[in-house]
This record gives sequence, structure tokens and C-alpha cells, in this order.
Amino acid sequence: MVENCIITKALLEELRDFDTPLLANTIGYVSKAAPHEYYCGGDIQSVTPPLGPTVGVVFTAEIDSSTPGEAGDTALYWELLEMMRQCELPYVLVAKAVGSRPEHECLIGDGMAKTLYSVGCTGMVTDSRVRDIAGLISTPFAVYGRGRAVHHEALRFRHINRPVEISGVTFSKGEVVHADQNGVIRIPPDCLASLAEAAVKNRAFEHEAHMFLRRTDKTPAEKREQVLALVRKYGFGDCVSGGKDGKR
Repeated sequence: MVENCIITKALLEELRDFDTPLLANTIGYVSKAAPHEYYCGGDIQSVTPPLGPTVGVVFTAEIDSSTPGEAGDTALYWELLEMMRQCELPYVLVAKAVGSRPEHECLIGDGMAKTLYSVGCTGMVTDSRVRDIAGLISTPFAVYGRGRAVHHEALRFRHINRPVEISGVTFSKGEVVHADQNGVIRIPPDCLASLAEAAVKNRAFEHEAHMFLRRTDKTPAEKREQVLALVRKYGFGDCVSGGKDGKR
């Protein structure tokens, strides 16, 4: 859960104005979290590129859509939908695939997307595959997953709202997720309140730094010194001393 920060719709709307890589860079400056704790791997990609950025409070589910021979069990799904309906903030469903045939997992299609969207869900992050892409885009419902699949077994909702691991990152109910066509991040609670303000400065820093980095009349040593000077100018202190400077 997010502590010491009141999550508001305005805060989430501010974060939606930034792309995910910029926020990931900024988190590196203002959070104590290690990078591997907040960014998903390249296996989790947007399957609805026209949509996004997607920002919301996390709800979680563990779903089996691939194990043969079992009857469907969606009781927890309808319970989750009622919880979502009562939530006043935009949220994102983070869904863990737990079936016996990972390559056959498919946790979302356009019918389920329409139902989720109707109760305020803006998208899904999942380590499963996805179908009905055109329907997802037209809903609109953004999905970030491992690609496409044509079908699935009966859905069985095993658990809801307990921590789940997706591509090396653990997501918990009440945290905030940010995703776009570049990938998915979990925003560490310790920087949530200050992240938008810091990202504004970081965007200005990156713009000024990039103009200098692309110049062909400057040496690598000059570029390094200029980036370090800009870091100090924009108030990021010595946080690039570990090697972030010039690798943006």
C-alpha cells in the first residue's frame, strides 16, 4: 500500500502527462528504490499502442486461463468488479497468469475489457497474452502483456488483491502503475507525492542536455562536464555519480 501520500485524481492526471521512460529516469533521482524493483522487463509490451499513457491505482488478480479440464470460477471476478465500482480513482488491474500452460494463457479480451472499463478500470498489466485487439482499442482499454493469443480455457479467478509478481516487479493493491508504449513501471511510494514536480525539472534537464549531447563539435569529456553541470543546475545533486550521466 502507498503510505504518507494521499492519492488524488489530480495527482494521477499530472503523472499521465509524462512518458514512462522519463518517469523511470526521474524515479532514479528521487526514490530510494533500486531500478529492478520498479520497471518491468521487455516481455511486457503494449498491445494497444494507440492508447496511453495509462496511470492508475493497482488492483490485483491471479487467474488461470490455460489449465485443461477445470470448470470456470469467476466469483472473485464479480467481487472485484464491485470493489472497482466503488473506487473513485482511475485504476489498473494487474493480473498474474497462474495456469499450467503459460504460452496458452489469455486473461483479457474485448468483452471483459468493456466490463472493466464500465466500472472505471483504465487498463490491465499482465504476464499473459491478449486477444480482440481492435475491440480493446475501440473500448478504449489499454493492455500491456506478452503478446497475442486466439483463445483460452475457462477462466478461474484464484485470488484477488494480494501482491503479484509481473516480469520481476511486485505490485500490491493501492500502489500506482504507469505504462505506455515503452513499457510498465510501478511508482515507488516514497516518491509518489513529489514525482510530477521532479519530472518537470527532469524533462527540462533532458531537453537541454540532449541539445548538447548531439553536437559534433564537442568532445566526450566536454559533454560529460556539461551534463554534470546541468544536473547541478536542475537540483539533482550528485545522484548521477553512480553512472547515470550520459546514459539517457
